[in-house]
Amino acid sequence: MAPLFKWLGKESHRGTPVVVKMENPKWSMVELEGPCDEEDFVIGNNTSRGDKGRGKNAKQLTWVLLLKAHRAAGCLASVAPALFGLASAVKRRVASGRTDVENDGVGGGREKENHTVKARFYSFIKGFLLFSVVLLCFEVAAYFKGWHFGAHGLKLEYLWGASFGMRGVFDWLYSRWVLIRVEYLAPPLQFLANVCIVLFIVQSLDRLVLCLGCFWIWFKKIKPVPKVGDVDLESGEKGFFPMVLVQIPMCNEREVYKQSIAAVCNLDWPKSNLLIQVLDDSDDITTQSMINEEVQKWQNQGANIVYRHRVIREGYKAGNLKSAMNCSYVKDYEFVAIFDADFQPTPDFLKRTVPHFKDNDELGLVQARWSFVNKDENLLTRLQNINLAFHFEVEQQVNGVFINFFGFNGTAGVWRLKTLEEAGGWLERTTVEDMDIAVRAHLHGWKFIFLNDVECQCELPESYEAYRKQQHRWHSGPMQLFRLCLPDIIRSKISIWKKFNMIFLFFLLRKLILPFYSFTLFCIILPMTMFVPEAELPAWVVCYIPATMSFLNILPAPKSFPFIVPYLLFENTMSVTKFNAMISGLFQLGSAYEWVVTKKSGRSSEGDLVSLIEKPKQHQRKSSAPNLDELKEEIQLQEKKAASKKKHNRIYMKELSLAFLLLTASARSLLSAQGIHFYFLLFQGISFLLVGLDLIGEQVE
Repeated sequence: MAPLFKWLGKESHRGTPVVVKMENPKWSMVELEGPCDEEDFVIGNNTSRGDKGRGKNAKQLTWVLLLKAHRAAGCLASVAPALFGLASAVKRRVASGRTDVENDGVGGGREKENHTVKARFYSFIKGFLLFSVVLLCFEVAAYFKGWHFGAHGLKLEYLWGASFGMRGVFDWLYSRWVLIRVEYLAPPLQFLANVCIVLFIVQSLDRLVLCLGCFWIWFKKIKPVPKVGDVDLESGEKGFFPMVLVQIPMCNEREVYKQSIAAVCNLDWPKSNLLIQVLDDSDDITTQSMINEEVQKWQNQGANIVYRHRVIREGYKAGNLKSAMNCSYVKDYEFVAIFDADFQPTPDFLKRTVPHFKDNDELGLVQARWSFVNKDENLLTRLQNINLAFHFEVEQQVNGVFINFFGFNGTAGVWRLKTLEEAGGWLERTTVEDMDIAVRAHLHGWKFIFLNDVECQCELPESYEAYRKQQHRWHSGPMQLFRLCLPDIIRSKISIWKKFNMIFLFFLLRKLILPFYSFTLFCIILPMTMFVPEAELPAWVVCYIPATMSFLNILPAPKSFPFIVPYLLFENTMSVTKFNAMISGLFQLGSAYEWVVTKKSGRSSEGDLVSLIEKPKQHQRKSSAPNLDELKEEIQLQEKKAASKKKHNRIYMKELSLAFLLLTASARSLLSAQGIHFYFLLFQGISFLLVGLDLIGEQVE
């Protein structure tokens, strides 16, 4: 990463160890590392007390202050290089001219349709921006002509009098504009603002209730306990080792396939009761060969593992899993564990999850928590970690304990095969096949368990482009599913409370209302109230409640508290993508059916690196010379293709347009002396600007 972004990356030593020797030979002082080191002293051979002790303490304080001043000077000295690096990054980004519009417009018919849909949304934002710039110029001119009044100072009688006074053409035009604002624009805008405020309050209360439920779980130490404990595999006494099928779906993921296959092959489970399916949907011949060779290597080492590649690749991940379930030998297995290509389960994963099914015939799913090997890689991964920590620690755990239902996360979970069969199996009708199967299973009466203390390592997207595409799929799919499942939910035999929870809380409130009010309230209504000050947003809506909700969201990841302000701003920034995705899924627009595999970097955990060092011979391949020659030729061909598809940072036009819109609105707020609104719009505009220039994620040199 560039020097500018290093402070956002992995944590390093805080400061330089400094040892200070005083001239007095009777004692010395050592300052330890850390930001608050005033009391970290080691004092030796100090036998004097009283006034001498106080004098030495004063000398200690003096040296500490000098050291702190030196450290502060070093921080200030780094500001200039950081700003220079930022300016250089912006210059490179603008000079390259690569935009998301250019990237989205490449492809076949469906991609062209998606580009048209996105272009309409972008055109709306551009038009709104242009209109706001014109209004800003108009308002500034009016301000310098003496129109110094805010929303509460407007008097219709004064406006009519100003119009009859004919003080000038400009004054007449501005008085007409103010009358239009008061009579026609402010009432509907205020009504829409009030609706969004109500939705905002309801969603905030839902989040507060979830946090209280999480606190109750922690206070009462509620935890799912299996009826069969962990036993020794050698003795086999009281053992519960049913037949388990493990599936690893993947598609063109050459960066991570070795890690996931190795982790699954090292699962601590009787080999006779375990079968591993590597479900490869790659269309890259080289990747297919590499994955197949890896599977053969583990087969030679005694692992019960098979390689499957579909000839007809339809239905994305759901189609891949559905095809694998049609194998004749699957009926011999009772449970199936699913891991995506970048997931690395610990050896005891099955021994900590499968026992929960013992003597619990109503249980259909056991879901484990995710942990991330690259959560401190850059600012983007840190912010993602905050979101997902809240999702698992609060949402999934609370719903699992009190309702026995939550959305399957698509990986790191164990299903009962009977549950999948009764629910109708995997369907390709949406881009969230995991949520689809969970909803249908719940409608059939099956219960779910979430294990917050069982973790499975994986990767977070490190580039904004990859994260943006992932979030689009995650927020368009639920709306597709809601349209398809609503009749089934209404007709189902589950209780009224469960129907209410699924329709209102699970789908409407958390999947539709949240992105709707986030984008509408903070990206559209708030800037408009600056140009139509007769419609107002209270300060508690703009500042206090969002800050409180951000504080609650960050509680499950306490080490991320320094990033609470960037988190609040970034969540509002992502509301553009989430709102666009929600609308696409709700109204079946073309982009709702996009499926893009999230780009992986292939980062390993420390355990993986140690195992690679301990077993260097496992990297050797045994192949005939003709196969090697063919493989080399194919690799060279793929390298040429990869060179033409080289990864770049690009400019995101919607985010950039909204950045200028919010900054324009912040300038207008100065004329009305709205302090909190100004600062919020200013920093939110800067956040959109940084995201629009792709400066928060992975930086490609």
